[in-house]
Amino acid sequence: MQDAYRQRRLTESYWPADSSRPYLEWTLGHALADAAAAEPEREALIEYLPDGSRGRSWTYAGLEAEAHRVAASLLTQFRPGDRLAVCANNIPEWMLLLYGCALAGIVLVTVNPACKARELKHILGNSGAVGLFCIDQFRGQNCLAEVEALRADLPCLRKVIRFADFAAFVDAGIDDRQTVTLPDVKPRDACLIMFTSGTTGLQKGVVFHHEGVANMALLTHERGGLRDGGIFVSPMPLFYIGGLGHAGVGAVMHRATHVIVPHFEPELLMSIIQREKGSYSLLVPTMIEAVLAHPGRSDFDLGSLAHIISGASVVEARLIRRTNAELGCTLCNVYGQTEMEGVVTSTHRDDAEADVTGTIGQPIAHFEVKIADPETGDVVPIDQPGEIWVRGPQVMLGYFGMAEETAKTLRSDGWLRSGDIATMDARGFISITGRLKEMIIRGGENVYPREVENLLLEHPAIRAAAVIGLPHPYWGEQIAAVIVPSSAESPPSVEELLDFVRRNLAAYKTPSEWFFMDSFPFTDTGKLQKFKLVDAIKEGLLTSALTAVAG
Repeated sequence: MQDAYRQRRLTESYWPADSSRPYLEWTLGHALADAAAAEPEREALIEYLPDGSRGRSWTYAGLEAEAHRVAASLLTQFRPGDRLAVCANNIPEWMLLLYGCALAGIVLVTVNPACKARELKHILGNSGAVGLFCIDQFRGQNCLAEVEALRADLPCLRKVIRFADFAAFVDAGIDDRQTVTLPDVKPRDACLIMFTSGTTGLQKGVVFHHEGVANMALLTHERGGLRDGGIFVSPMPLFYIGGLGHAGVGAVMHRATHVIVPHFEPELLMSIIQREKGSYSLLVPTMIEAVLAHPGRSDFDLGSLAHIISGASVVEARLIRRTNAELGCTLCNVYGQTEMEGVVTSTHRDDAEADVTGTIGQPIAHFEVKIADPETGDVVPIDQPGEIWVRGPQVMLGYFGMAEETAKTLRSDGWLRSGDIATMDARGFISITGRLKEMIIRGGENVYPREVENLLLEHPAIRAAAVIGLPHPYWGEQIAAVIVPSSAESPPSVEELLDFVRRNLAAYKTPSEWFFMDSFPFTDTGKLQKFKLVDAIKEGLLTSALTAVAG
């Protein structure tokens, strides 16, 4: 049935939901209990320390037992429905608290430990967090001091618990546990709030539900190649969906072993893959590039690594080809958003090269996807650009405490607007062409940055390219290109690039200003922060190499 679904032919840019795969009405607690019952002695969770040594580990039986201890202790201090924030780097306590909160009916709010006071106040205040588990320091920043300085402005925040005292907190609930009864948690109950990573500068708290995260993680990694008992080695930050949802929940859904890499560093990641015989990973493109470029890569045995999935930013065709050729593993290109509780489309491991390198694949099961006219919501014809709209049981419940913002993105009929511009072919394969909000309108002509970026990336002297719109008194907006050259010593000339673009695209799509950088600003999940490029230009931190006149 699933193969038949893959081979269907569409008459319009609309993909009906594939219901041939069972949809699990599970809570996260149910998922963990199922894995523990099936494989109690299998390693579920392995900690690695920053020096590369192996730390603590839990079997599935041990992880479930510890999650119950944490849940019972939490309920001596908090109530079901409370929001409980966690601010930490990649430590296994994330997983103990995720499943402990899930069993206790408490909503976990993720916090990046690199957040500054203003960001902390926004996340803790907007989520109404009543408690916070916090590390002492992160990269020289005193996280606890930052939080304590904000306490007067956070009236909901009743309790702050140091991770240094985590074991004592759990143990302290032992005497009270006899009277603690775990609540009846429902699959559609909220389980997580994650704040969007802010590529546009605005952070909103996305509310996830149990069954949405569980099914997304199951179906995404089933397509990606994670097998029952696989070894999922993950350097992704646990305060984002890539680490907590994909690796943390994905491993449990496949009864796999989740190996937590404390931070991304190519040599550290490769050494852990070699030691644990890692078979699977989620890496953003910049991580893959770093592994491929590492001069000592041949010193590590990476032969066990069979499958990688990648997303968060565009996965270029040349990167996919290099991964296949040099690492000997498949790479599935995935697409999704925090609002979609993770991934909504993905390529298949056996797709043709042109599909793997040129599309974001077909929708995963239980998602309806259409390419819609942004103004009317009508389905557009095959191969015509429009906005990606998705509908299904895996989409977010909404933005926490922001009904107006929720209504702009999540319609009353269940369709979630992505803001991404794409096309769908007759087979249901989707190709991103740009962002609705990034669309540049130059003299009445619509220009999608992704089209120009795709062309620029074909130039051998360009390693990375970002196309943005800048205000212009006559045209309304002018097109600017920010380039990271392949070689800093011999960057391409602007004249050469102008000729290259003009030979391949309509004249009005040619950038009129060109800027050069050594590297781009990315979020922790690998998303390019274009607003920072715009700010740098406005503030004079980037100077145009040449101002040309686009024809």
